[in-house]
Amino acid sequence: MSTPADRPGGRRPWRLGPRATQWFDAALVAGLLLLVAATLGIDQPLYVTALSGLQVLPLVWRRHRPAMAFALVWVFSGVQALVHDYPAIGQLAYPVAMYSLARFGRPRDAWVGLGLSAVATGVATYVWVMAGRYDGLPPTVEQEPLSLQLFAPYALSIGAIVVAAWALGTQARLRRAYEAALMERGERMAAEAEERTRAAAAEERTRVAREMHDVVAHGITGMIVQADGARYAAEQDPAVAVRTLGTIASTGREALTEMRRLLGLLRGTSDPELVPQPGLGELPALLAADVEAGRVRATLPDPTPTVPDGVALTVFRVVQESLTNVRKHAGPDATAEVRVREDGADLVVTVADDGHGAAGSPTSGGLGLVGMRERVAVHGGSLDVGPAPGGGWQVRARIPR
Repeated sequence: MSTPADRPGGRRPWRLGPRATQWFDAALVAGLLLLVAATLGIDQPLYVTALSGLQVLPLVWRRHRPAMAFALVWVFSGVQALVHDYPAIGQLAYPVAMYSLARFGRPRDAWVGLGLSAVATGVATYVWVMAGRYDGLPPTVEQEPLSLQLFAPYALSIGAIVVAAWALGTQARLRRAYEAALMERGERMAAEAEERTRAAAAEERTRVAREMHDVVAHGITGMIVQADGARYAAEQDPAVAVRTLGTIASTGREALTEMRRLLGLLRGTSDPELVPQPGLGELPALLAADVEAGRVRATLPDPTPTVPDGVALTVFRVVQESLTNVRKHAGPDATAEVRVREDGADLVVTVADDGHGAAGSPTSGGLGLVGMRERVAVHGGSLDVGPAPGGGWQVRARIPR
């Protein structure tokens, strides 16, 4: 027997499994045949018992070939009504065959079967009514003529059984089709939800990869620049080299901390030691080393405005990626100016350098500018990248708060 299986939003309807269905049909046919066999002990012609058995046997195919099963039952029932004046136990198979035709067959076949049943009802009613009128009476006794009042009750009673079997079969077929449609819709919605989940996961992995790119590129580039500066400064002022080495260590630790946080996101962990997403409050720490070395001039809003976390993270990443590109492409002696200001309902971020700039063209093929543009676009903002007035390169982002 089948067991209910989970589906989206509920459970599958309880149904017999294939093996249980076979056992049920076999038990139904066997039970009816036992009733037919029981009539051998009563005063009934043997051929009537044989016809009853022939009416029951086609029910074996009632699920797989309902039209053929109904046709055989209809034919044997008609023969039995014509050769014997009274109902027989085998005619119990007729409403079962009618139900099976409406339930498992095509709707057109069910309507044809209902029409044939109307004909069979009229014939059987006439035969049984006529037999009852003359049964046991001497031929000299005048009988009441056949009338509608005498015919209708029998016809309506037999017809009601047939119509009820047809209606129940039709209702079961429509219900099964409705359930199948609901399950198909639920499975389709589950597949679509799973696809959306996979797409969201892929998008999140892409976002984390860009985060990792920003962290690694910024951290390593800063460490390289500071190490180069420390190497040259060590010959003139060892104290500067010591401070620079401390800055390198601090930058490395910050990059490592962010990498651990991002790896924690990939693993799905919730380590309480992982630092939160950086925002506007972390900009001074991001710029501190470069400001102290004189490579960056920073103008930040004071007090720090309150903005959504996503906007704050986007501003931080735009500044971080822009400075990374300055170090990569602007030249060793280039300086940059970072400005973050409020302009009505927007935050405006400007990072401009005085280097040669051409190497930072958007056509250079890096992921940084693409990532910045997509981050800003998510919040409905705009990003302009190009040569700065008077030389150099400029990144300007406008992000609605």
